[in-house]
Amino acid sequence: MCGIFGWVLAAAKHQNRDTLIGLTDLMSHRGPDASGYWLHQTSDERYQIGFGHRRLSIIDIGGGAQPMATEDGRFNLVFNGEIYNYLELRKELVALGHHFRTDSDTEVLIEAYRAWQLDAVRRLRGMFAFALWDDAEQRLVLARDAFGKKPLFLAEAQGAVLFGSEIEPLVQFPGFSRALDSDAIGHLSS
Repeated sequence: MCGIFGWVLAAAKHQNRDTLIGLTDLMSHRGPDASGYWLHQTSDERYQIGFGHRRLSIIDIGGGAQPMATEDGRFNLVFNGEIYNYLELRKELVALGHHFRTDSDTEVLIEAYRAWQLDAVRRLRGMFAFALWDDAEQRLVLARDAFGKKPLFLAEAQGAVLFGSEIEPLVQFPGFSRALDSDAIGHLSS
């Protein structure tokens, strides 16, 4: 079990790294082995992206740290779960010319998205919830497995998109009320 949390904020809503760390660490019980944080502003200054991760190390203990970015910086990912067929996908991606720095299913997930875009999600077998930022497209991709084995909560309001493995970091976000309108927060559906 890991924990993911993050946001995409319009310029007027930007937050600091301490806020990202504090809200992510509300889920420290989900990932006692490691933590990671990424705070990024798009080159046009329209958006701030924050990703936080609490890790329970299972696969590639030394190389699967998150958030994980591609070498070119285009893609950044936080991920909770396990991709059961990642070795098969990795082999297919290597045949297509993709290179890997780690042995983690996290990196396979990033490269699968690079190769197949949203079709990558259909190829995944496992239990997962993830958030991927594509900096070139300024796009946030959120997905979870079809059975909802790994939770992914989503809130969208007031120039902010928030997501997380648990609802608590979302309702603790500065400027959001604990009594959020039921239309503003929900569980991501397939």
